[in-house]
Amino acid sequence: MPGFAGAQRVSGSGWVLRAGGCHCGAVRFEIEVAPRPLLQECTCSICRMTGFVHLIVPASRFRLLGGGEALVEYRFNTGVARHLFCRHCGVKSFYVPRSHPHGYSVNARCLDDDVLADCEWLPPFDDADRDTATAAIAHFADD
Repeated sequence: MPGFAGAQRVSGSGWVLRAGGCHCGAVRFEIEVAPRPLLQECTCSICRMTGFVHLIVPASRFRLLGGGEALVEYRFNTGVARHLFCRHCGVKSFYVPRSHPHGYSVNARCLDDDVLADCEWLPPFDDADRDTATAAIAHFADD
């Protein structure tokens, strides 16, 4: 699979297993995603400032492999989104988004292999019209 050297097929499904983590390696996770996952940038202040590239997955296809004790949480505005940062290196490799509180948004830049060039890109999530933007991607965290 071009651009997916570290991806392994999940037996009996169309998904591939991808691993990632924070900069220092304290936080590690794996996800099951489509071979060419959908990525999306967001125009909100925290996503712009952290350079987050969203890859949304249902909770059932996300596994924290290690480093739960290294995560610190930050909430603002409505308090629904759970922004999780590594307490050692400060990287936010994934979080629980306000748009999908029953799933996770993984920062595609934190996957072990560079996937940005070999993915499908959605139009940016328009934070100024949050309701419409959320409705357009609501199904992403469904199994």
